[in-house]
Amino acid sequence: MRRMSWVIAMILCLTVIFTACGGKKDAASVVKGLNNVADTLQSKEGSYKGLGKMTLFTGEKPQEYNIEVWYQNPSYYRISLTNAQRDVTQIVLRNDDGVFVLTPSLNKSFRFKSDWPENQGQVYLYQTLVQGILTDNTRQFAEDKDSYVFDVAANYHSQSLVRQKIWLSKDNYAPKQVQVSDAEAHVMVEVKFSDFKFDTKFEKDSFDMKRNMTAIDDPTLGSIAQVDENGNSISADDQQTDENTAAAPKELGDFGTITPVYFPDGVENKDVNKMENSANHTVILRYDGTYQYTIIESRSQDKMVNALAAGDLIDLGFTSGLLIGDDNQKTLTWMNDEGIEFSITSNNLPVDEMKNIAVSLQEQSGK
Repeated sequence: MRRMSWVIAMILCLTVIFTACGGKKDAASVVKGLNNVADTLQSKEGSYKGLGKMTLFTGEKPQEYNIEVWYQNPSYYRISLTNAQRDVTQIVLRNDDGVFVLTPSLNKSFRFKSDWPENQGQVYLYQTLVQGILTDNTRQFAEDKDSYVFDVAANYHSQSLVRQKIWLSKDNYAPKQVQVSDAEAHVMVEVKFSDFKFDTKFEKDSFDMKRNMTAIDDPTLGSIAQVDENGNSISADDQQTDENTAAAPKELGDFGTITPVYFPDGVENKDVNKMENSANHTVILRYDGTYQYTIIESRSQDKMVNALAAGDLIDLGFTSGLLIGDDNQKTLTWMNDEGIEFSITSNNLPVDEMKNIAVSLQEQSGK
């Protein structure tokens, strides 16, 4: 009897030891760890840097973007999105002066007055992923080989994005992969991180708008300046050119008429009006039916466009747009990587449909 009691005691003791040394964690303990990481990011030294690839399945064919995400407390963000097909980079930047969308290759910038990302995060922002896990009390939890996996509700203010599956590293809770799905469980957005580091040290002007406008010539500002078209590394010496031989900015001219291929049910094109002799090459497209809306396309010769009205920054996947207005009339405005500015204005078109039209326009070229 004593021997049996001794054996049971030893088994219990070993069980406690093995559990403490590396047993499986449950959802509650991982959530607690995530809370600690989130608190650290809010501290004075909170920061991170992530690299990866994002694939959008929202259009006719998948679109791939190389992404680089920087964050520094309290509210500095820098996200570079490089179109893998066109090899053009746009940068979403937040600093003390506001929120900017920059296209360095065209020397063009678009400025918003917005409190982004507090009002709407993106799938590649760590805070957005953590918030999605912490706020979903019906979260599903599982373990992969080297990851904790959460299946939670999507929180991207889009009716078409319903669920998200998030893989976190067991080592430090860094994000490894994200899949956002629609109501039919089709993956619409996928992000795979190749590298993610907390406690990153940035230079004092890393989030400065003017410095980021020269990002393609600055090897210290992210991976977009560190590889050539063949993926080979470029040294700082290779990128330094004499001012007299520096490449001239792209000539911005007439882009034709860009027509979306997506229409909401019951909608048809009413008319297309190209403004002759317009300095901005303006084109106006009007649609009627179930919804009434107007699309305006233009290419401003100004280097910087200021959106004077405050609004919500809307994630379009390939870039970010500004949504202004109220229930009586809304306007979604954005600029693509060729320097063309778009706006969709309507008094009854849902925001999700605006986003679908925007994605459709991104896939087309002027005719």
